Amino acid sequence: MSSSQWGSHTCMPCIRVGLSPKAGSCSGHRVGCVALHHTGTYVVAAGTCLGILDWDTQQVQWVAQVDGDKPHNRFNDGKVDPAGRFVAGTMPEASAPGVWEPGQGSLYALDAERSVVRHLSRLGIPNGLDWSLDHRIFYHVDSLDYAVRAYDYDVATGGIAHPRVLYRLPRDQGMPDGMCMDAAGKLWVACIDGGRVIRLDPETGTRLCTLEMPVSRVTSCSFGGADYTDLYVTSAADGLSPEQLSREPQAGHVFKVTGLGVRGLASRSFAG
Repeated sequence: MSSSQWGSHTCMPCIRVGLSPKAGSCSGHRVGCVALHHTGTYVVAAGTCLGILDWDTQQVQWVAQVDGDKPHNRFNDGKVDPAGRFVAGTMPEASAPGVWEPGQGSLYALDAERSVVRHLSRLGIPNGLDWSLDHRIFYHVDSLDYAVRAYDYDVATGGIAHPRVLYRLPRDQGMPDGMCMDAAGKLWVACIDGGRVIRLDPETGTRLCTLEMPVSRVTSCSFGGADYTDLYVTSAADGLSPEQLSREPQAGHVFKVTGLGVRGLASRSFAG
């Protein structure tokens, strides 16, 4: 099966990758993302490792390590797909403030048997991700390309194919970062260094509305609350100068936005 190349990244055949982590190789790394597992446990991506965290004991059972040929990579964003796989992307650390080597990122899936498949390579900064309500389309942000892409998705196999750009954020409006979907099938995209969250219609590729935030480094968003009508928005303070921090005293805070008139969707749990 040949891989199909498009733009700056490559759709991979379903190649199983990931080595058993060496003792101590996964400890002390920055956590990129977590997702629900069973009660009291979580699936976690830290550094280039994937594992299962037991909250009560604070112990992690590391199950896989990826990107062994890219020592400066780390996991970034991730989410559980409709079949219970944990899908997460790796990205390079910045070589200088605001500078990343292109084409170093990949997108991986950890399945219920705890094996790892690489689905995409040559990405810039893999970021927010979600699936259409019918599970047939996968949406994914590449921050370095300022793009939200759509792919055909095979929920039975986790296969990803036929990429196309759904929306490209103007470069003077920050970079697209984390993303979630609401119950109407619309996408909410956080714009880091843009100070906003935007709502997109994935069928038309148009921006429906813009939610201005009191901080510039808006990083991600997710619906929550008793009926999933509250939008929780995260932000960052790193990278801001003392002068910027004085103008943005809430930088690094988590915000709850109410009264949007839409509902979100419950998070899925990892099936492994």
